[in-house]
Amino acid sequence: MNKKSLAVGIDIGGTNTKFGIVTPDGKILEEGRIPTTNYPHITDYVDALYGHISPIIEKYKDQAPIRGIGIGAPNGNHFTGSIEHAPNLLWKGIVPLAKMVNEKFNLPCVLNNDAKSAALGEHKFGAAKGLKDFIMITLGTGVGSGIFVNGKLLYGNKGDAGELGHTVVRYNGRLHWSTGLKGTLEAYCSATGMVLTALELRKKYKGKSLLKKYKRKDLTAKAIYDCAMKGDKLARDVFKFTGTVLGEALANFVMFSSPEAIILFGGVTAAGDLIMKPTKKVLEKHLLTEFKDAVRLEFSQLAQNDAAILGASTLV
Repeated sequence: MNKKSLAVGIDIGGTNTKFGIVTPDGKILEEGRIPTTNYPHITDYVDALYGHISPIIEKYKDQAPIRGIGIGAPNGNHFTGSIEHAPNLLWKGIVPLAKMVNEKFNLPCVLNNDAKSAALGEHKFGAAKGLKDFIMITLGTGVGSGIFVNGKLLYGNKGDAGELGHTVVRYNGRLHWSTGLKGTLEAYCSATGMVLTALELRKKYKGKSLLKKYKRKDLTAKAIYDCAMKGDKLARDVFKFTGTVLGEALANFVMFSSPEAIILFGGVTAAGDLIMKPTKKVLEKHLLTEFKDAVRLEFSQLAQNDAAILGASTLV
């Protein structure tokens, strides 16, 4: 992106799509959102994007040229420009979204995986600025990751490297709700996984707990956090267990790539020390001596709603 140009960043989530006009120094001039789930047909979705974003482009194009459109999406493949078999989106199979958006807007369009896009944003504007080797872990409805090695984002031979959320951390463990895999990191350390942990622990827990007042359909990661902040032991046990699993997994990741830092991002990180302390403790416990106290573990410096938009904007 040149010093005077602007870019459009689009973050596609399973529930909502967020977008914004971004300056080269990471300022979002204007942003908006549409419900992803309102458009079961991809052509209708692209039409909706155009209807909402084109007026914003018109508004700012006289201030500076619009360089292009960057998109972060679940299962987005940077090499092909397509969303490929995303389990949490309504559009199944392979969706050539970059090509469709390019033709609709008549602007260059580049697509990437959503977690990789967030890592790009963190690298340019956030806690990973200036780092050559780091891992970003997104802890939200799912668990994603972006891995930087020697200053470059890791793509692998097909563009899909870095699916750390689907690595197996518990042999023959919990069944993942959409992939069918057992014992993966996402099944335990996502917001969805935390709810499953709370339900499992609640069945065995003999004492009193605020979590027992929630019906299954009403139990969320936010509810677990609220109870934990009120001192509820069972809710705090959920965070302790989640941090244990996460810390063990991060130790493996550290020893395969020796990063300078691991950056945690996403809704689960709103719990602060409730998730950070057990994760850090278990991470250090499972590292070889040469890796101990050598890796920074910290939260993202970017606002949750902004990171993926910023990262997507760096693609063009």
